[in-house]
Amino acid sequence: MSRLQWRDEFKVGITEVDHEHRELIGLINELHEAIQQSVDPDQILESLGEIYAQISAHFALEEKMMRKIRYPAYKAHKDDHETLLDDLRDIMDDVEDDGVLNETQLMSDLNRWFSDHFRTHDAKLHQSGHG
Repeated sequence: MSRLQWRDEFKVGITEVDHEHRELIGLINELHEAIQQSVDPDQILESLGEIYAQISAHFALEEKMMRKIRYPAYKAHKDDHETLLDDLRDIMDDVEDDGVLNETQLMSDLNRWFSDHFRTHDAKLHQSGHG
């Protein structure tokens, strides 16, 4: 599992959104460090919970912006948010049930989100005249 790096392609040009994206990468990297140190499942769950809460709040902010500007691709963007949250919830459930974190699945989901979602959905949203 490798650390996520902030890349300029993640920038959307809205200070608040870019700041939250950077914070999320920081939380994910903290989780990575905890896993490397073989932290117990409760601490991993706590870190995952923080990431989940932060992502949920971030998505809520974006969705509020989309509704405000009557963004035409709102449903597809919101659906992508919900897919990621569902995936993350499934991973958290697995840790809770088995005490095991599927690091490969987690990083695959998070990398997909950061690279695909930021580059496609978020870029389109923020190029649509908002900001």
